[in-house]
Amino acid sequence: DFTDRLLASFDNLDEMTDGLLVHSENWQALNLLQEKYRERVKCIYIDPPYNSKASEIVYKNNYKHSSWLSLMANRLSFTFNCLKDDGVLVCAIDENEQERLGLLFEHLFPEAERTCITVVHNPRGIQGKGFSYTHEFAYFLHKAGLELGPRELPNAKAKPLMKTGSESERETAKNCFYPIFVKGSYVVGFGSIPPDDFHPNAPVRTLKGGKKELWPISSDGRERKWRYARHSIERVADQLEVREGHGGLPVIYLRKEREAYRTVWSDAEFNAAEYGSTLLKNIIPEADFSFPKSIWTVYHSLKAAKVAHIDLVLDHFAGSGTTGHAVINLNREDGGRRKFILVEMADYFDTVLLPRIKKVTFTPEWKDGKPKRMATAEEAKRSPRIVKVIRLESYEDALNNLTFDEESGQKALELFKDEYLLSYMLKWETRHSETLLNVEKLQSPFSYKLHLHRDGETRERPVDLPETFNYLLGLDVQTRRVLDDDGRRYLVYRGTLRNGRTVVVIWRETQGWTEADYQRDCDFVKEQKLAEGADEVFVNGDSCIPGARSLDSLFKARMFAGGEA
Repeated sequence: DFTDRLLASFDNLDEMTDGLLVHSENWQALNLLQEKYRERVKCIYIDPPYNSKASEIVYKNNYKHSSWLSLMANRLSFTFNCLKDDGVLVCAIDENEQERLGLLFEHLFPEAERTCITVVHNPRGIQGKGFSYTHEFAYFLHKAGLELGPRELPNAKAKPLMKTGSESERETAKNCFYPIFVKGSYVVGFGSIPPDDFHPNAPVRTLKGGKKELWPISSDGRERKWRYARHSIERVADQLEVREGHGGLPVIYLRKEREAYRTVWSDAEFNAAEYGSTLLKNIIPEADFSFPKSIWTVYHSLKAAKVAHIDLVLDHFAGSGTTGHAVINLNREDGGRRKFILVEMADYFDTVLLPRIKKVTFTPEWKDGKPKRMATAEEAKRSPRIVKVIRLESYEDALNNLTFDEESGQKALELFKDEYLLSYMLKWETRHSETLLNVEKLQSPFSYKLHLHRDGETRERPVDLPETFNYLLGLDVQTRRVLDDDGRRYLVYRGTLRNGRTVVVIWRETQGWTEADYQRDCDFVKEQKLAEGADEVFVNGDSCIPGARSLDSLFKARMFAGGEA
């Protein structure tokens, strides 16, 4: 009841939800999330299994190359569909599969622009025979021509805007020779490129109103050039400053506060031992997780991808949750409301990833598993407001819940491996299985259950059919309300679809209803104005609500729309 009342208090529930954690095999998760998040993600950062024999992680990490490539290809195809037009995919990898991954990207996304950078994550190197590897790689993939974000320099540098030395004469770039107007210590305007036969009499000319006209002419009288062409100088206008030079003449300096990211990231902050393993141990001392990324590697990847204040970040090989942690840090730094989706299938979802996100949401600094300090009021304000956790049925769960209408069907499954026969049987002989959505049981949607095998025993667990349907529909939930009609429970979602249409989804128990019950149902919906203003209304089971559609067949159709492969 408390949860229902709490969630009902929000007018825009999905907008207030800053994080989504999905405990699932990632191919299934990507299937479920497709309709809602297609072309909405600004940056996808993934750190997949490296296929290294030395890497003792939860994944079966000794695939042959073809199997590993199949694993990646299946997921990357779905992954790229989630990206916005200006989105960026970042994929970490090491030397074991780096070349093959590059060829896979070329095959899958031939029109995309890709850059492979080097990250020095282990300065001490890997001990053993041959070369001692100190680095790994990261591929950046995006639409051709997309401009990536610059790196902000910790200590701003300044240098004269006028070039000197070799290749600095006017003739080498005529579009870099033009006047700049200054007044006092400020740049106030830019002039036009003069004809080739025009030659200023002096580097500085005083104009009316205290303004001065500056030309790139050196002290020896030679005509030089500015560092930026006339068509691009205004992009850095806020980085220009005027200083007093020799003889009191003004000199323009370019203050460099940011620069393009380089293809080798070698600073100490990329050390995975210090800013990955040690950082994680300070948050969760008992964490059993090998080789977490440096949080700064992910942080700078998001900066390079130009993840703006309200953008969405996806990581479907989430591991220990470093990507979510980096997004939280970015928001605390600049007040953004970036959101994250993390998908992980391993057991450390509950022992590492989820506790980590909870802890860093509470306060940013930890030591030996305890908070070093309380979050400031501003940090608390910029922390995640709601983080949603969902768990998806696994392949093993699906198989454990298959049931057959006839005993012959069960025997056939054991005897035949024919793909067509199996597909036919899954469609017809097992059509009443809980795992394939027994439509008849949608009359009691709040008591739908599956048999889940965990820790050596099988237990019945409830399934959240309404939440599942929202994802399949691609619904952006605005409100979630629970109402009571004299003992009858109603769960009502209101939201919008990708096309902007307003949708209401109404769930209620209809088992054993008579014609009078359906009329009472119609009257209640009208009295409470549950469907008012909606372009579409969906209900489970039958109804006599005007304009309402049964969601039963749509639910099952959407379940298998993208997953039959």
